[in-house]
Amino acid sequence: MGPQDFLSRAAAAGLHPDVQELAASTRTAQEAAEAVGCSQREIVKSLVFLADDEPVVVLQRGDRRVDPGRLRTLLGAAQVRRADADRVYAETGYAIGGVPPLAHLRPLRTVIDACIADDERLFAAAGGPSALFATSGGELRRLSGAQVACCCAEDP
Repeated sequence: MGPQDFLSRAAAAGLHPDVQELAASTRTAQEAAEAVGCSQREIVKSLVFLADDEPVVVLQRGDRRVDPGRLRTLLGAAQVRRADADRVYAETGYAIGGVPPLAHLRPLRTVIDACIADDERLFAAAGGPSALFATSGGELRRLSGAQVACCCAEDP
């Protein structure tokens, strides 16, 4: 899967993003920020966790980490862990480093961290290791049906 798949699925969800395919890698938040010319706090990381083996996408700011304990409590799960690369691909249709915040193979439960939920200018992966699109926290909440919650490892 890649940016074209993302565009097709996004259009079906009512989103018509302007995907930028860059010469530089955008696989990490730091690389993405450098490639697009913004701060890491404007990058959205789409991270897949397994809550009692059920996939959950967590949308986190690029300069923050997710606290698995907070996420476990929020989700009411006995166990929360990061999904491995194979499981991420199986659940979303995208490889780590290019997972968009929405338009996955099927709808997935999504949590957006409160620290980005209202941000006006964000950049998120668009299905490939060098593809991004501009968005906002409000648009991500609306289109993904994300639950807003604080799941940062550090206090916001």
